[in-house]
Amino acid sequence: MSSQAGSRQTRPVVEHADGTTSKTPTRDGRPLLNFKSPRAAQPKQHLADMTMDERIEAVKEMGLPAFRAKQISTHYFSHYQTDVESMTDLPKDLRADLQERFFPHLLTEVRRLRTANADTIKFLWRLYDGALVESVLMRYRNRVTLCVSSQCGCGMNCPFCATGQQGLTRNMSAAEIVEQVVRANRVIAAGELAPAPSDDMPADGETALGAEADDDQGEAPEATVDDSEATASATGPERVSNIVFMGMGEPLANYKRVMNAVRRFVEPAPQGLGMSARRITISTVGLVPGINKLAAEDIPITFALSLHAPDDELRDEMIPVNTRWKADEAIDAAFNYYQTTGRRVSIEYALIKDMNDHPWRAELLAKKLNARGGGWVHVNPIPLNPTPGSVWTASEPEVADEFVRRLVDQGIPTTIRDTRGSDIDGACGQLAAAD
Repeated sequence: MSSQAGSRQTRPVVEHADGTTSKTPTRDGRPLLNFKSPRAAQPKQHLADMTMDERIEAVKEMGLPAFRAKQISTHYFSHYQTDVESMTDLPKDLRADLQERFFPHLLTEVRRLRTANADTIKFLWRLYDGALVESVLMRYRNRVTLCVSSQCGCGMNCPFCATGQQGLTRNMSAAEIVEQVVRANRVIAAGELAPAPSDDMPADGETALGAEADDDQGEAPEATVDDSEATASATGPERVSNIVFMGMGEPLANYKRVMNAVRRFVEPAPQGLGMSARRITISTVGLVPGINKLAAEDIPITFALSLHAPDDELRDEMIPVNTRWKADEAIDAAFNYYQTTGRRVSIEYALIKDMNDHPWRAELLAKKLNARGGGWVHVNPIPLNPTPGSVWTASEPEVADEFVRRLVDQGIPTTIRDTRGSDIDGACGQLAAAD
């Protein structure tokens, strides 16, 4: 193993608008973290915030029969409609009241950016209170993935992440999270996303040194659903097949609303979107209590831990939450998720030049993962997606290859992730919601 001594390090800094730099902001000598959303009003209750029983109760309170709840749910979750005037199976004299009660306006599209081949679309949304968030729609060979936001900004303050440097404005509601998917499905139905590439194209992502090619969540190949389910609903139309909570925000810091949204995703139509839970990924920087709580949910989603460094000395600076729960605690919680659910865990690792890409760190990571057993984890290194003006940059290709080789040599399944959307600032760590 290479020695740590003599390895060049670039310590984390924060760049300010006036060009000055400073260490990660601190309070009482500790990295500044924000686990609780500032006091901010949530949007009015929406259909997607409610269970079917709650929708039935709501229509009854309006003096309407229970079947109206199923009707409006079908329009929303199966046809992606929010304009009640277009729901012609509803009596005209009821539509205005139903619109006000169940469909308050949630997202206004401010801007849409497309890659040159239109296989990736980044949306900038303005919420009801003026807050801005982004989501990214990505076409792959055998699936359509939407990267969703769960908070306006983020309170985790990771200095290499554009979102983390914004701070936290507020938590998003469950319906605001769901609406990102519904709006994306509407875009797909309108034919605005590039068509699926031919079947003879290479597998999604980039396979490293003989590791099996996984999908963009680090899911084990043997656990994926059949491709016929990937982009089509039960009735055939193409739609979002995979959801990754890797947009703006720390999902486990908005736990209740995120899980409410997940239930809308997986509940069968017309209760929800009827998606496969296995195709939903929740990623966290390491909120250990939330990871353990997620393991007990009995919903077979995919779990991803954004580790980025195996040693506490560096991770304390790169991932400020590491001052609360150390690297080994986060890895233990990830292993507990595997033991509880039987679902293989993904370890995300942004490769940053001269920061965390040393061969000895790859070997330390492999040692820690192997110490907890075999077959439970998959590592997804990804070259850092630099943000404008950042001092951080991606590892050199040969350095990244060596890092991956060290992991593979230790028996750790490893696949370098695709940097989809980087040309429109739509890749991981680049979402900043600038108007």
